[in-house]
Amino acid sequence: MAVLAAATGGALSAPAAAEGETPSGQVEFPTHCLPPQEAGLPPADGPTTARITVDDSTPRVGDTVTVTYQVTRTPAVNPLSVGLPADVLTPTGRIVLGGVQQGEVTVVGAKRNDPVEAGGALPAVTMTGTFTVTAPGEITLAPGGYTLHTGHLLELDTVCAAASGSAAPGPDPAPSAKPSASASGSASAAPSPVSPSPSPSTVPVPAGPPVAQRITASPLPTANLRAVALGTAAGAPGARVKVTGAGFVPGAEVTVAGRTGTAQTADRVTAKADELGVVLAELAVTDRATTAVVAYEGEVWTPERGSGPSAYTVIAATPLPPGSQTITAVVEQGELGMTQEGDAVTLAAVPYGDGGAAAGRIGTVTVKDARGGPAGWSLIGKVTDFTGSGGVRIPGASLNWTPECAAAPGSPSACTPGSAGTVGPDGAVLASTGDAALVGGTFTVDAAVTLQVPPYTPPGAYTAVLTLTLS
Repeated sequence: MAVLAAATGGALSAPAAAEGETPSGQVEFPTHCLPPQEAGLPPADGPTTARITVDDSTPRVGDTVTVTYQVTRTPAVNPLSVGLPADVLTPTGRIVLGGVQQGEVTVVGAKRNDPVEAGGALPAVTMTGTFTVTAPGEITLAPGGYTLHTGHLLELDTVCAAASGSAAPGPDPAPSAKPSASASGSASAAPSPVSPSPSPSTVPVPAGPPVAQRITASPLPTANLRAVALGTAAGAPGARVKVTGAGFVPGAEVTVAGRTGTAQTADRVTAKADELGVVLAELAVTDRATTAVVAYEGEVWTPERGSGPSAYTVIAATPLPPGSQTITAVVEQGELGMTQEGDAVTLAAVPYGDGGAAAGRIGTVTVKDARGGPAGWSLIGKVTDFTGSGGVRIPGASLNWTPECAAAPGSPSACTPGSAGTVGPDGAVLASTGDAALVGGTFTVDAAVTLQVPPYTPPGAYTAVLTLTLS
């Protein structure tokens, strides 16, 4: 856990391919654009050509994805009877998410455009936004409605949405008479005229824009907490070894087996995990090749569903020559832990009025994985809002980082830094290692951080808490 502090104010110092898609993500869909009432113009109908791109097409859960929505052609026209000068058009819009993650992404563009003549078509615009991946699997992105705001002479909005599309089957209710209320409140039995019901093949339904982009999100690596402990670390051939396993799925059938290197030996027994995921078994070690004991769920050992090896030595029964001694060395499993350099981070000061990026670095984190098993680890960070005097806050989502990670020489595992982007209260991955047959090592983790301070944030010190969780 670390405290992050930023300061504002110039005189203050800081304290410590589906249908309709193209490979480029470009699509076209019918659009109905409503000009502002002040313009006195009729609605404009026609195709919108749009393109959606992402900065990461294979994110992991928790990553922040930046999306860009480009409208390269629109039926919307200049709402004024005079020409629009340059840089008076501000676009906003939304991108519709589908698949495993439903929702919308708000996108905004800069006030930037070439001059537009009276009655001319409004120009191409580019909008960007971000969203955090919350579920693994395929996520689709489709262009939603957009608004083109012009700020010359008058503040006017032209609102564009997907037009009603092709007809779709619908119910064909039979004509019925409904009583109508008379002036005195009594009901008249005379049937009112009934309009013909539309044919099932002509009921219009909205046709949403086609999917323009697809991304595939992968889940966060999860820690494998399965482990075994032996009652003794050595024995003669045929000796029965008491094995205690923990971290297994309650009620699962667990295989306890001998192992040599990456291969399984002939020693094998099965047991059932209790309601707490604990396994108790006795393994008769008869195979002289056995050098370790593992336990696993399923047909074969895997890094995801098996424990790490616990060392065991089969002591030969042959008598030793006079003057000889047997020497046995045991490598014991250790733990997964971390240490952090310091407990405070000081960000650079930014001037009052201008705002801007307050930069700094987190205290270097050292992760040591001495478990000797198959499970990797993840280091995740979460940050609270930055709070100043008088309760003024800067959202924690304004803090971004660029993680770095390096493995010490000789470490069996490689360290993968998390994605650059927002930290925020929901958290983001700082670094991780993957599962493998044998993992471990010492790792140095660091990150450059930047807090985006809004303009005219009141001067003073703003403090937040960054919490790192290793699992």
